[in-house]
Amino acid sequence: MKLMSLALGLLLFLFGGAGSSWAAIGLNPESASPGATVTIAGTGFGPYKSTRQNRVLFNGTPALIQQWESDGITVKVPHKVRTGPVTVIIGKKVVKAGTFTALKPTIGSVTPEEAEPGAIIQVKGAHFGNTAGPKDPNTMFGVNDVQINGVTAKVRRWRDDVIEVEVPANALSGDVVVRLASSDPLADGSCCAPVEYTVSNQAPFKLIPMVRVDPISGPVGTKVVLFGNGFGAERASGDGLLVNGQPAAIAQWTDVMIVAHVPLGASTGPLVLKRGDTKRSVGTFTVVTPKAASVTPAMAPIGTLVRISGENFGYYSESGSTPYAFLDFNKGDNAVEFGGVPGIIYRWHNDRIDVWVPYSAKSGPVVVKRGGTTPKADGTCCETRGIVSTEAGAFFVTPMRVDSYSPTSAGLDEVVTIKGSGFGTFLKTTEVTRQELLQERHQSSVTATLGENVSRSEVLFNNVGVIVESWTDTEIRIRVPHRHLFGMGRPNEFLPDLSSGTLVVRRGSWDLQSDGSCCTGKKWETAEVGPFTIQSKGLPSQSYFNDPRPDASTNQ
Repeated sequence: MKLMSLALGLLLFLFGGAGSSWAAIGLNPESASPGATVTIAGTGFGPYKSTRQNRVLFNGTPALIQQWESDGITVKVPHKVRTGPVTVIIGKKVVKAGTFTALKPTIGSVTPEEAEPGAIIQVKGAHFGNTAGPKDPNTMFGVNDVQINGVTAKVRRWRDDVIEVEVPANALSGDVVVRLASSDPLADGSCCAPVEYTVSNQAPFKLIPMVRVDPISGPVGTKVVLFGNGFGAERASGDGLLVNGQPAAIAQWTDVMIVAHVPLGASTGPLVLKRGDTKRSVGTFTVVTPKAASVTPAMAPIGTLVRISGENFGYYSESGSTPYAFLDFNKGDNAVEFGGVPGIIYRWHNDRIDVWVPYSAKSGPVVVKRGGTTPKADGTCCETRGIVSTEAGAFFVTPMRVDSYSPTSAGLDEVVTIKGSGFGTFLKTTEVTRQELLQERHQSSVTATLGENVSRSEVLFNNVGVIVESWTDTEIRIRVPHRHLFGMGRPNEFLPDLSSGTLVVRRGSWDLQSDGSCCTGKKWETAEVGPFTIQSKGLPSQSYFNDPRPDASTNQ
């Protein structure tokens, strides 16, 4: 009995002293990688006193104590941990808390094995830990991370068996490693030694150049441009671009840029760059269908700027020298027809088109057309050609008609009103004005005339343009021109007297050339108003032209 009591007293002394109920329950977890947090559960640990009095050893290696309570201790697995026993030291008492198995982070695979900057890759394996740790890399415990050729990647998700990271913009091809940070106590047990990392095995990763695609949606015929590098100086056999599996017509191929056109029959899906037998997805292209909502105005004469509103018209590509009859050649060309006659495109946006009504326009449907192609097997253009048509509505070409005008004769600067229909809107030209007109107007020996390319809606008197006061579809108001412009009141040897003549209203427009280019010379629709006479009112007397110091008298 005495021997048994002696043995029991010795055990109590070793495991907490006489009267103590200290008892270790175990470790959680029992295995982990360096830097992980481990909890030792039990009772009777007592209060924390100092780094010398309270310690935890992993197979003899001191661990950094994070929390010490009478019923539990939390520690960080030390950097140099080895599989073996975990002991808790409380003053002179040493207690075994269990056996700990040291693990090392291991990469099994990186998916995908090659990607561009900004892409998300998965690092699969084991023993990565359940968290990357604090966000601040300057914390005393450090932060777990993933590096690609020495460059730290941004962590999107971290689990013990899989990590998702974003490929940094400044990364290079090289090895991927997972690093687990740990911070051990100093020699005296206090915090903290510099952060150290346990590094996993290496997994190869290839960085491929970033490719930017513009645009990423559009109708058939849309020009799609790929910007990047390393495409190759020229397209080799087997190279191409697939839109949801369908080859696109390649218009240009350089080492830094590829230009292609969405083919006929294309559908929404992945955009895949094909280099020989290697395929790379560079995004998703959405194929949309053009839709027209309205034509404004729906009735107007030639030369009117008509707006077609809608959506998914795409981007404009000029037909260049392509014959209009085959505007679907190569370029995904665009056109708008008025009763089957192509108009002159002024502006083409994805949601609206502004187009001039051509001279030869006919009343009928307004049709928006986009050309498309299907490339040959070798990627060259073209196996088939076609046009995707969208009807926008009906348009009626209104002829000009003069119903009346008054007065039929008037003096200087008086207003003449012309009434009728189909006059349309007043248009200045977008063409360059002839500079010599300004000079001609100041030369007394030359009759200044407006050239055909100065205006597209005008009123002429004796084939000379007059000043337009206002212009609507049903009424035009003009101002009687100065008679001296026509030689009135001046000696006949200078200019003829053109005070009587015919008033004419006319509108100009063009047609496309037969090869689809712009444009034929301006053509005119003319409506005769009637005879008109400029009265001799408000002009100086004849002496004004003979006397260098004329008086103020005038003919009334």
